[in-house]
Amino acid sequence: MKILNKRQILEAFDADATTLLLKEGFIAYSKRQVQQPPVQHFLFEQAAGDCCIKSAWLEGDEQFVLKVSSGFYRNPAQGLASNQGLMMAFSAQTGEPQALLLDEGWLTALRTALAGRIVAELCAPTEIPAIGIVGCGMQALLQLQQLKPLTACREVWVWGRNESALQAYRHSAEAEGFRVHTTQDAAELAAHCRLIITTTPSREPILRATDIRPGTHITAVGADSHGKQELESGLVARADVLLADSVSQCTEYGEIAMAYRQGLLASIPLVELGIVLAQGKKVRSDPEQITLADLTGLAIQDVQIVKGILARL
Repeated sequence: MKILNKRQILEAFDADATTLLLKEGFIAYSKRQVQQPPVQHFLFEQAAGDCCIKSAWLEGDEQFVLKVSSGFYRNPAQGLASNQGLMMAFSAQTGEPQALLLDEGWLTALRTALAGRIVAELCAPTEIPAIGIVGCGMQALLQLQQLKPLTACREVWVWGRNESALQAYRHSAEAEGFRVHTTQDAAELAAHCRLIITTTPSREPILRATDIRPGTHITAVGADSHGKQELESGLVARADVLLADSVSQCTEYGEIAMAYRQGLLASIPLVELGIVLAQGKKVRSDPEQITLADLTGLAIQDVQIVKGILARL
């Protein structure tokens, strides 16, 4: 069995090749060609932490993958990373362990950022005066990095609750070539931005329906388990088109779930990402539309990114 550390994994990572694999994975998922058991969730309230266990097999593949991913959001105050995790690949012929990837949560972060890139290709408006990033963590920076090949926009607004975290993010984003404005007012961010990515583990809405202007796209990646919510239900219900990585997951938890349970989405198209990719069409049909993508994270993404890493070793 191969045992890979974070350095070896990151050296083997190829963003463009992995993006293609992820697109194939989303399409296979929507075609029901993936065995993907329900996600296991743990919540550690006293430690401000959570953990999920995901697994999947793409029919016909020689291996299946199991992933453990955690987020403990007080860790940075102790000098520790907030995210951790590992992935394991097993033979789909014999069940033997083939590889242990000690990625420290990086593969989950990277495949999530690449999913944001894929969604931006499908949904982002043609004219982007500024990009809005809600959150100041690792995912917030990775999402911004993955948008660089897609748009010439280098104007960024970032929202955060902590001034020191905002300044640290400013420094990192400026090193990537962006002009950065910081704010602790999410409505101010929304007023300037037409492409917004939300990346926090918030358990209460940050953006509200009245904040968002026509022609805006929002990619929401933070609400990946029960109880998390970055967007007001009224904002979700205001969208002209809703894109879900998994309709079944997103109607159970994620940004869509609350509005769905409240019966607010009856007249809004709810489209699965893999279906749109298979059709090869853009989601946005009108420049004034508000589009929203809810990414709760699929185990097929873990299968595909592990496949990409192992193929380069």
